[in-house]
Amino acid sequence: MADEPIDPSDIGEADAPPVEEAPYKLVFEANKCIAAGKCAEVSANWEMDLSTGIAKPLTYFFDESELDHNLRAAEVCPAKKDRGVIHVVDRRTNEEIAPDPEGDGTLSVDW
Repeated sequence: MADEPIDPSDIGEADAPPVEEAPYKLVFEANKCIAAGKCAEVSANWEMDLSTGIAKPLTYFFDESELDHNLRAAEVCPAKKDRGVIHVVDRRTNEEIAPDPEGDGTLSVDW
């Protein structure tokens, strides 16, 4: 149905690499980014876009070798009242592994 809210887990999946190659993905609430730059300080995957003043990831899908610094970017993001706007999702389980403020693996997007 067109009136149904978008499931954040579905974002980007149509063009995604196979789960086996890139079992993790980012869901980024760019409209809530406050341009603190903390993500770019701790992760090679994040950079500040000087034309827009907000951060952006170089890639949204990645494997285990890129996991630690993307988790750190999600954890240090101060936006959305310190809950963060960078979400790391395990595509195999559809669970948010960072920041996971509720501690239950549900996506903590705010839209």
